[in-house]
Amino acid sequence: MQDFNRYHFAGQKEGEKILLVAHRHWFDILTQFFFVFVLIIMLVGSYAYLPVMFPFLGEAIGNSFFALLENTFLLFIWIIFFIIWIDYYFDVWIITNERVVNIEQKALFSRQVSELELENIQDVTTEVSGIIPTFFNFGNLYIQTASEKERFIFNNVPDPYRIKDLIMNLQEKQEKTEEAQFGKMLQGKIHHEKI
Repeated sequence: MQDFNRYHFAGQKEGEKILLVAHRHWFDILTQFFFVFVLIIMLVGSYAYLPVMFPFLGEAIGNSFFALLENTFLLFIWIIFFIIWIDYYFDVWIITNERVVNIEQKALFSRQVSELELENIQDVTTEVSGIIPTFFNFGNLYIQTASEKERFIFNNVPDPYRIKDLIMNLQEKQEKTEEAQFGKMLQGKIHHEKI
C-alpha cells in the first residue's frame, strides 16, 4: 500500500492520516479521449482530402480560410482534451482514518467538496458490471449514510472491493473505539456515583 504521509489536503484535521487517494480508473478517461482521437483523425484527414475535393482551397484566399478553419478546429480539440483531463485529474476521493472526502470537479471553474464521517456510514456497496470492468477490476462504489447527503458515489474507481473493505474496516474500528470510550465514561460515572 502506498504511503500518503507526505500528502495533505485543505481542511485536513490535526492527526488525520490519509490512507487512500483514488481517481477514476484510467479506462474511463480513455473512453472519453476516444472522441478526441476521432476529432484528431478528422483534422488530419481534412488536410489530405479537403484541398482535393475543393480546389479553391489551394488558392491564396482559400488557403488562408482553410488555415483559419483548421486552427479553430485544432483549438476546439485542445479545449475538449483539456476539459476532460481537468475533470479526470481533479475528481478525487480521499479516505482518511476519520472520514471520506469526495472532491468533484464540475467544469473548469466549479468544484464540489463533500465529506462523510466514518461514524455516519450505514452501508457500502460495490457494483462491477460488464466484461471490461470485470477484466480491468473497476466499478462504482456506493456509500449509504445517515447524514444530510444520503449517498456517496465513487464512479469507475479501480479495485472497488479493496476500497470497500478499507472503508468497512475503518468504520468498524471507529464503532469499537466509540463503544470503548462510552464504556469508560459509563464506568467513570458509576464509580463516581458510588463514592
